Amino acid sequence: MKAWEATIRKTQQAKKQATNIFGSAHVAHVDDEETEQDEIHAAGEVYHEERYLSNGDYYTGHWSDGSPHGFGKYWWTDGCMYVGDWFKGKTMGKGTFSWPSGATYDGEFKSGYMDGEGTYTGPTGDTYRGHWIMNLKHGHGIKEYTNGDRYEGEWCRGLQEGNGKYKWKDGSYYIGEWKNGKMCDKGKIIFSDGSMYEGEWDEGLPKGNGSFKFADECEYHGNWSKDPEEQNLTLSPCVDCVIEHDPQQVYDIYLKDCEISPQDKVPILPSQKKLAVWRSSKGNEPAVRQRRTSVDGRMDGNIDKELSKMGTLDDNEKNMKSRDDTSLSSSEGSPFRIPSVVKKQGETISKGHKNYELMLNLQLGIRHSVGRPGPVPSLDLKSSAFNPKEKVWTRFPPEGSKYTPPHQSSEFRWKDYCPLVFRTLRMLFKVDAADYMLSICGDNALRELSSPGKSGSFFYLTHDDRYMIKTIKKTEVKAILRMLSTYYNHFRSFEHTLLTKFYGLHCVKLTGAAQKKVRFIIMGNLFCTDHVIHRRFDLKGSSLGRLTDKPESEIQTTTILKDLDLKFMFRLDKNWIQEFRRQIDRDSDFLEQERIMDYSLLVGLHFKETNGDSTYHVPDPGG
Repeated sequence: MKAWEATIRKTQQAKKQATNIFGSAHVAHVDDEETEQDEIHAAGEVYHEERYLSNGDYYTGHWSDGSPHGFGKYWWTDGCMYVGDWFKGKTMGKGTFSWPSGATYDGEFKSGYMDGEGTYTGPTGDTYRGHWIMNLKHGHGIKEYTNGDRYEGEWCRGLQEGNGKYKWKDGSYYIGEWKNGKMCDKGKIIFSDGSMYEGEWDEGLPKGNGSFKFADECEYHGNWSKDPEEQNLTLSPCVDCVIEHDPQQVYDIYLKDCEISPQDKVPILPSQKKLAVWRSSKGNEPAVRQRRTSVDGRMDGNIDKELSKMGTLDDNEKNMKSRDDTSLSSSEGSPFRIPSVVKKQGETISKGHKNYELMLNLQLGIRHSVGRPGPVPSLDLKSSAFNPKEKVWTRFPPEGSKYTPPHQSSEFRWKDYCPLVFRTLRMLFKVDAADYMLSICGDNALRELSSPGKSGSFFYLTHDDRYMIKTIKKTEVKAILRMLSTYYNHFRSFEHTLLTKFYGLHCVKLTGAAQKKVRFIIMGNLFCTDHVIHRRFDLKGSSLGRLTDKPESEIQTTTILKDLDLKFMFRLDKNWIQEFRRQIDRDSDFLEQERIMDYSLLVGLHFKETNGDSTYHVPDPGG
């Protein structure tokens, strides 16, 4: 705080000095409020502002380069409010977020998320004190419920997981392992009357080897299960046993009232709150031209020299996901010719192809999974839906079965990973089930790209280019399932996220001597558009090895270019570029939290014809 205040005091003193030197005749007829609002500030300057935004939001505090930066208070029209530290328009540092319901979070923030140490108090008085990651309880924490229950222990992605102790209001308590918010594996529960069970648990109930000792010292030990037919127990009666005990009492009486209190339901998370775009009466903020920065944050002092060597693209699209025309305003450079009809990528998988049978299996499995009847899923999924063990195996014999059609391929088994989650994701992405099946399982064959990537994966495209199917390793499947819950929440929170859309995760197990398993994921194809993509760039924000060693004459429309091949400067609408940068930051934060390092930004360019002969001009890399 002292550093920010010192900066502001110096700025205000400099302004007073400037007024004394140059006089105030030229602003004599301007209101003080308007003068303050439209003052010219240098790029990076931090100053105090009070803003009534166009949508009714209100902000007061430190401001820089058109967004909150420093310490400030932001009040949304729906009643939510944040007071605390800001960094380039994001809640970053320590602060307090309050909801109109009366709920509050007081603690650390990172890139808009509740992240770090913090305390959340719900509208009914429930309190959690502990560690957070991306809005989720994660790490060690203490939860105190309004009904008197209390949990202290480890959390993972918003649920109890690991070692922890849960104490009910009647004095009973459980100490042991947790998984997905339920008592699991090994643990001990001691009831208020002194009875005790110690042993194995599953889904919140005793299951497996264990012993239950009643208050009078009578004890049952052996294999436990809620199903009496699966129980295999031995009674060790006490010396003066006068009560006849029934092991079913453990489930019907003792555990009846030992329920785990439900988790909080937050209607809107701090990271979902968007800041209104502020516009000054002069239409620009700040008044000085921004200097371009490189990927490592350094200022580019030779920007004017670079501009004379680079082409310029104007993109007036407001939708971040749109890939419509961008016009090339510079006609200098080396021309290249694009054919009017571009051949589709890949080799069609027809009968006789080595992967023809695999394609048939894949199409049969997708048709079975997507066409399986079921209720319309709710967007509010239970934690159990994300359990990596949530998978469905289906056998496909050639003659068909009660659930599968006859087919001409060899027998295979089909696995669906977390089917409810991916069904809900397709609904979230507004994918029609019939269209989805038609794209992948229609009469048209898939196309296999000519060579696998560095990872050794193979890629297949649907006939309409809408979906890409990638073969993946078992370790990659585990990584996707591990991050699936936060991935789902990220897409729910940010409509314009640039992350790849996943539509399904599956496995085909071939029978016979090979016993081969092929795992694959279905993704959206970024370059599915009505416009021809003339140039494709894979940008990693690095310069090491990021140049394609090909002359211009050999670069095709399908050639993947790299960072140092990009010789264009993009001119974008100011409001759009601010939101674009924020979304890039949010997505990068998500990938960082999930410990994913190898990712890049795909960019496709479409050039308009400027002379009617299908000739396009691009800047010469040599200047």
